[in-house]
Amino acid sequence: MSNTPHIVVLDEGTIDLDASVWDDLRRIGRVTLHRSTPLNDPAAIATHIADADIVLSNKVPLTADTIAKSPQLRMIGVLATGYNIVDLAAAQKAGICVCNVPNYSTPSVAQHTLALILECCNNVGRHSQAIRQGAWVDSEFFYFADAPLVELRGRCVGLIGFGTIAQEVGRLCSAFGAHVLAYRRNPGAAPDYGPFTWADSIDQIIHSADVVSLHCPLTPDTQGMIDGKRLQQMKSSAFLINTARGALVDEAALVNALRQGHIAAAALDVSSVEPMPADSPLHCDDLPNLFITPHNGWASEESKRLLLQITADNIRRFLEGKPVNVVS
Repeated sequence: MSNTPHIVVLDEGTIDLDASVWDDLRRIGRVTLHRSTPLNDPAAIATHIADADIVLSNKVPLTADTIAKSPQLRMIGVLATGYNIVDLAAAQKAGICVCNVPNYSTPSVAQHTLALILECCNNVGRHSQAIRQGAWVDSEFFYFADAPLVELRGRCVGLIGFGTIAQEVGRLCSAFGAHVLAYRRNPGAAPDYGPFTWADSIDQIIHSADVVSLHCPLTPDTQGMIDGKRLQQMKSSAFLINTARGALVDEAALVNALRQGHIAAAALDVSSVEPMPADSPLHCDDLPNLFITPHNGWASEESKRLLLQITADNIRRFLEGKPVNVVS
């Protein structure tokens, strides 16, 4: 690798800020920006990284075959915290360092999670749309409510997974007067807010929480963990929130649970396939209590800028022979 490494960004469009955000990387090496790279086109991916020393990708997969065809590649930087887009075994075998960016989006995702919880509580979007359709003009009284309005105060918010994002969500919900119930395999010390309780199991949260919010990684053990059986075990007044990974939830079972009244509402920022395909069971016009945002909870301008700052530092430290945030 030369003293001026070639840095290739495969999906610059996921950052989509002014061009100056890439200046820090340009001070490190020669930067090539691809607005997007087809996710399912290995030939296009291989072409884009053909002479790259360092590749940066948010969602473009780097498979064993792609890595094998890139003998010059020395570092892969994932522009995210999750790194399942990279075949880590293949990267390790090829001597390629893989780094991610932890904890860059905690405030943004926690804020978005709270926004989804409050949407379930207050139905702001639903009432705004009703007003546009003339419902307030025709109201018998000075106000109207198309759906029940509930407070977080005194309710139980159950967090499945308790990493940095979930901890911040718990703090925010606690400020609203909620009781936080959290589950993780190794509980450790309780946070400095309350009331707070460690759950003994995921099912304790499923059975008792008024809000069930998912904050765990997607693994073979967690895939489809929120299935039809667990949805039926939730309170009929409960909300399901998912800002983690779409495949944690059986989406068809969720739609059925909402239609059958097994739970009161659901709010999602993720889908099992992204972008969400036209044939997804989540595309349904008959469920005003299903709220979906397009996986943009992480995407505040502040988070994106911090993401690139940490990425540039990852590259500098790698070039110095002292890599950080290494996952392989």
